Amino acid sequence: MTSSAIPARLVQQRLPDGTRRVILAGEAAHVLTGVASTRDLALAAIADGVSLLDAARARRSDETVDLAAALAAGELLPAIDHPDSARLMLAGTGLTHLGSAAGRDAMHKAAASGQQTDSMRLFLEGMEGGRPAAGQAGAQPEWFYKGDGQSLVAPGAPLTSPAFAQDGGEEPELAGIYLIGDDGTPFRLGIALANEFSDHVTERHNYLWLAHSKLRQAALGAELLLGEPPADIQGTSRIERDGAVLWEKPFLTGEANMSHSLANLEHHHFKYAAFRRPGDIHVHFFGTATLSCADAVQTQAGDVFAIEAAPFTLPLRNPLAIAPAAPVAVAPL
Repeated sequence: MTSSAIPARLVQQRLPDGTRRVILAGEAAHVLTGVASTRDLALAAIADGVSLLDAARARRSDETVDLAAALAAGELLPAIDHPDSARLMLAGTGLTHLGSAAGRDAMHKAAASGQQTDSMRLFLEGMEGGRPAAGQAGAQPEWFYKGDGQSLVAPGAPLTSPAFAQDGGEEPELAGIYLIGDDGTPFRLGIALANEFSDHVTERHNYLWLAHSKLRQAALGAELLLGEPPADIQGTSRIERDGAVLWEKPFLTGEANMSHSLANLEHHHFKYAAFRRPGDIHVHFFGTATLSCADAVQTQAGDVFAIEAAPFTLPLRNPLAIAPAAPVAVAPL
């Protein structure tokens, strides 16, 4: 494979002594000089009026890194983070992929007494109007909030389900990574592989509990894929239990497999002024059509979620953990 065929990716690494650095990966993985985070590099690129890739190339050193070894050592961070976790938003859109409505529709049809569900109606609206002409707003997608940077999990780290949760299930998908510029412009830095971890049993009980089911952690892969996202990405989602494969299925993502264009999803997120605060980071999950819960899989603590998809070269693997109960009592003041 030639170097031109290997897409450019940015990776963040934290060494055992706590030192952080950014790596530009292509045919080889080179350490960058002068920056300790991808966010810092992006701020410099915006200030200099250059692309993120050009900013990285200008800082590329001769020092190389074995990314697979760094991943195995637990040194790779999520593709993006923020020094103030409250300034990073995790949010997403659902019912965006071809086929994504089938499982959701079946989940909610019983409560709708066989009538067309809100999920199916929203999906069909996306099919009809989710790809508007340039400069126009299309159909509005489903939107949900997951939390801030406190809920962001690195590759290899546990995805921890709260004690009150009824399920902890994987959602293999892409996440768009954005930085808000000083003038309020959202800049897409690239895309990352993600596990938009959710509680599908809670959602199944009542669709109005969807908001509750999404308030969970999410894992982000180590690689930030630069440039225009590929239209067709094909991957594999797997659950391992006691070292054996419990469940496995291919998944499709990218615009060619979606009912909405990325531009339309981005418009309906960033149209809100509160989401254009300078300096903030947004991690926006684009949705999926492949879920183990649709095959009646019940996860348990110790299960390992594994998501792989080219052109990403590193897998996203996270074990499932259950948090201890933490009763909360409100104290009058």
